[in-house]
Amino acid sequence: MRPPLRALPFVWAALGSAVAFTLIYLVFVRSYIGQVIDERAFAGADAWKGDLIEFARTFLDALPVASVVIGAIIAIVIVLVRRNWLVFGIAIGAAVAVNVSTQVLKYAILSRPPKGVDVGLANSLPSGHTAVAGSAALVVFLVCSPRYRPVAAVVGSVFTVAAGASTLVEQWHRPSDVIAGMLVVAFWASIAGVVLAGLRLPPADPPVQAKLWALLWIALVFMVGSLVALAVTYFSTQGGSEHLFIAYAGGVAAIAATGLFLAVIGNRLYRALA
Repeated sequence: MRPPLRALPFVWAALGSAVAFTLIYLVFVRSYIGQVIDERAFAGADAWKGDLIEFARTFLDALPVASVVIGAIIAIVIVLVRRNWLVFGIAIGAAVAVNVSTQVLKYAILSRPPKGVDVGLANSLPSGHTAVAGSAALVVFLVCSPRYRPVAAVVGSVFTVAAGASTLVEQWHRPSDVIAGMLVVAFWASIAGVVLAGLRLPPADPPVQAKLWALLWIALVFMVGSLVALAVTYFSTQGGSEHLFIAYAGGVAAIAATGLFLAVIGNRLYRALA
């Protein structure tokens, strides 16, 4: 297949990630009802965090080391074995782009208009911690042999979901911040795919034809749960009542559904490059 045709699915994936990111921002940051729904999940995290707060705090304290140091060690070991230094360079470039663009978007481009929902909180979208975890997982995924990419996709997505959910439990971020951070990772993963599709790389090991059906079904369950919680939160807000646990659980479910769906899609796209 010619490089332009190989790159086309990644171009569509990048556009889809950008559109989804924009919609998340417009709905949950720029609109009043979106801010209210997001804030319900944020408040629910405070009311229902329980013993999870200790795990979340410990996990987030260890996240920079786990992401950067351990991720780098794993990636370098793989590169030394496979000698795919060009792919490693592209992966590192994508990871740097994820983290730089996250900070630029959050602090220089996007803003959170005051809607009377929260007081004095600046824009926190997208989540930097989620971006760090997701970009580390992306580097390992890209440098892996194609036959092990499905495993890397599953482990990386679970790690990123855990990082994002922990920032909600710790009340560092709202659900929309975490989902937006994942979409930034997805965008630059797609751009890396465009670059790799245009290169004449030596033949790689044949991939395992794993489509991650189990992960897809789990993601669908989380998605349905998040949609039900979103509907309950919306109508309860309209009626003047609060269902903080439902909003909180729905936010966690939305984070999990997004992370797992992106892993399934990424695994499917990159099978074409094997």
